[in-house]
Amino acid sequence: MDQEKNSNAIIARPREWWLTTRDFFRDTNSEMKKVTWPGRPEVVGTTVVVIVSTLIFAVYLWGCDWIFFKAINLLFTKFGAGT
Repeated sequence: MDQEKNSNAIIARPREWWLTTRDFFRDTNSEMKKVTWPGRPEVVGTTVVVIVSTLIFAVYLWGCDWIFFKAINLLFTKFGAGT
């Protein structure tokens, strides 16, 4: 009797997997229908904001790096460790 129960459980597993996968995709599809997708102007606007802010941060970090490089180079040359 116990072995029969185990064999039924093994057979039921793939079927159970298929049913849960099907339910997952059905639920995902119904949720995706509720999503409000942004329009083209909103996508373009947010893309421009991301690109501009990335450039601003890149220039800022480049400036900080350059200042720190000059300061460390000055310290090394002042104390005789520079090239």
